[in-house]
Amino acid sequence: MPQHILIIRLSAMGDVAMTVPVLRAFSLQYPDVQLTVVSRPFFKPFFDDIENVNFFAIDLKERHKGFLGLLRLFSDLRKLNIDAVADLHNVLRSKVVRTLFALSGKKVAATDKGRKDKKELTKLAIKTISPTKSMFARHCETFEKLGFPLDLNEPIFPEKAVLSEEILTITGKKVENWIGIAPFAQYESKVYPIDLMQVVIDELAKNSSNKIFLFGGGEEEIKKLNQLKNNHDTVIVVAGKIKFQQELDLISNLEIMLSMDSGNAHIAAMLGVKVITLWGATHPFAGFKPFNQLDNFCITSNREQFPFLPTSVYGNKKVEGYENAMRSILPITIIDKIKKELN
Repeated sequence: MPQHILIIRLSAMGDVAMTVPVLRAFSLQYPDVQLTVVSRPFFKPFFDDIENVNFFAIDLKERHKGFLGLLRLFSDLRKLNIDAVADLHNVLRSKVVRTLFALSGKKVAATDKGRKDKKELTKLAIKTISPTKSMFARHCETFEKLGFPLDLNEPIFPEKAVLSEEILTITGKKVENWIGIAPFAQYESKVYPIDLMQVVIDELAKNSSNKIFLFGGGEEEIKKLNQLKNNHDTVIVVAGKIKFQQELDLISNLEIMLSMDSGNAHIAAMLGVKVITLWGATHPFAGFKPFNQLDNFCITSNREQFPFLPTSVYGNKKVEGYENAMRSILPITIIDKIKKELN
């Protein structure tokens, strides 16, 4: 049996976060097996609390850039005495590396992304939809191929982080319900309209026992977050004010996270926080529902009004006439859901 498994998952943030519950389960169920995760340096904090996991930061700008860089990457990783490879990314770059390991006699397995099922789910037609296999189940299958069946049914999450003085100067001491809101996503078709999000925030901010933290990144998003803050003392924009590790620490202390179908949803879920997600062109049935969350935590756009939904797996396709699909999710639906879960 392999004693040292290489895990490849290079990007995107949400997809890397989705590997965390699987690797945490692996570490608990096979404590004698060493795991090494290859990913971008930025994602290292995701894996810091998992026993038996080492992190190898890929350098895509210089040392590991291009085809020659992949040969150097293989050479660097080989020195770690790898026995087997779990390719959880399954793209050209990771295929090259795993093939080199296979040629050197190592056992390799890759995650089947279920493209055919997802294509069927998102075809532009009136259709009956049903869930495809989750990415977590798909990753488990990859480990099973290597001889390590996994059980994700009783997950264990890390303790809530102790917040540093630096974070507490921004957040204040915790006496209220802490609600996180991450109102952005990579693609427009996954973003809840900002005027409706304003209604949600204004209503939640009326209750003095709620404190709301707004997450995002980049100048444009920070500008919009400051608008959403709207003079509420109990609404705090954390984007741009704290480091990534501190952001993870803060998220672990939330009662609830409201997020789009985006990376923040998966980060909160991997930390054991309740996550309410809003879905526009995409749908939880494509396999990206955040880990260990109830189905009714996913609020989807109205399929009676927009019968072709979902129209996209990742949200990168624009469909004429579907630009306002997310307006079919009423602010009161979101507000009521959050209030119910806080009670």
